[in-house]
Amino acid sequence: MYRIMIVEDDEKIANILAGYLQKYGYTTGLCQDFEDVLGEFLRFAPHLVLLDINLPYMDGFYWCRQIRVHSKVPVIFISARDSDMDQVLALDRGGDDYLTKPFSLDVVLAKARAALRRSYGEYALEREKDLPVIEAYGLYLHRSRGSLHWEGREVFLSPKECLLLEVLLKRLDQVVPRQELLELLWDDVEFVDDNTLTVNVTRLRRKLAELGIRGAVETVRGAGYRLRPLWADKPDR
Repeated sequence: MYRIMIVEDDEKIANILAGYLQKYGYTTGLCQDFEDVLGEFLRFAPHLVLLDINLPYMDGFYWCRQIRVHSKVPVIFISARDSDMDQVLALDRGGDDYLTKPFSLDVVLAKARAALRRSYGEYALEREKDLPVIEAYGLYLHRSRGSLHWEGREVFLSPKECLLLEVLLKRLDQVVPRQELLELLWDDVEFVDDNTLTVNVTRLRRKLAELGIRGAVETVRGAGYRLRPLWADKPDR
């Protein structure tokens, strides 16, 4: 199921949009903290953002630039501003489309569908099957994007690295046997070299190191691997 994030400080408009989109099968998330729109975006991991320009604290142009640092997710601006310059600025800041208030809900739906189709293809909804976010002590694994986020930084994982980390996160601080990991990651274990798992673990460690997390994936000799939440032990936490 596609997830649509609505960043609109007018509660009535936000609820109308959410209710209408939900009728057509979309999962919606309303931004609650307008001082941390990026944080809410990273936690919700939407496939599409409806973004107002006039927001408390920082405007939509600012937040679109922040989102673009982390993601290419489509962004549709919604605003009462109707000047050509505002629309040009919206597109220059990374927006994909622009809607002027007051707008037709049918047009919102049509533009949302078009943006999702351009970004993910006709059959992306069936392929994705609503892959959620896994979180542990502020470390976020976005399975739908294949990305890992921590402390404002993000790295992208290969499908095998993503699945490996998913298993370790779900059994955090527990030893997961090598044979079990082999069977989960590869359909035909008989033709997989045992060293292949070691290579993928090494690559995952490097990706974690890029985020500043070192030593979290522990080799338990003769048993398997364990993910220890060392990133949760920072002195400032």
